[in-house]
Amino acid sequence: MAGPEAIDFAVAAYREEGVWQVAELTLDHVVDVDTLADALRRFPGDHGSVGLVAVDEDFFLIVHVVGQRARVLLSDITAATEWEIAASAVEFLGLPTPDDEDDEPEPAGELDLLDDLGVGAMDLGMLLDDPDYYPDELLSEVARRIGFGEAFDEVVGLTSA
Repeated sequence: MAGPEAIDFAVAAYREEGVWQVAELTLDHVVDVDTLADALRRFPGDHGSVGLVAVDEDFFLIVHVVGQRARVLLSDITAATEWEIAASAVEFLGLPTPDDEDDEPEPAGELDLLDDLGVGAMDLGMLLDDPDYYPDELLSEVARRIGFGEAFDEVVGLTSA
């Protein structure tokens, strides 16, 4: 299983006094979902914080923390057979680990985890169904729809569209 060294980026986004802030997370924060959720709880967000993690241009993980509650969305459940952070997400969600023969990528978790931030389950589902998006591009689009797209792109080094 591959560990955090293959992570393309991990950021936390939170709104403080109505203004979105985006901060990089260290690899120590993304060893598993519980560690990531604990790191996100340290941010002073008005309505919790959101962790966005892209791994090896292959899949992404979104964790939305409000108080003690953590909600998770893994873009591709099949990643759990190769990646520690994905396996951690599947375990956190209480789902069985897919077989190595399962090669049909599909999301796992809560598509509605960003409803309160303006990105509904249907919108997120449509983005996930678009094969033209790489994980970083999809997360950039999610960040844009929530309201911190430019800050996100700047922190992760993407060029804003």
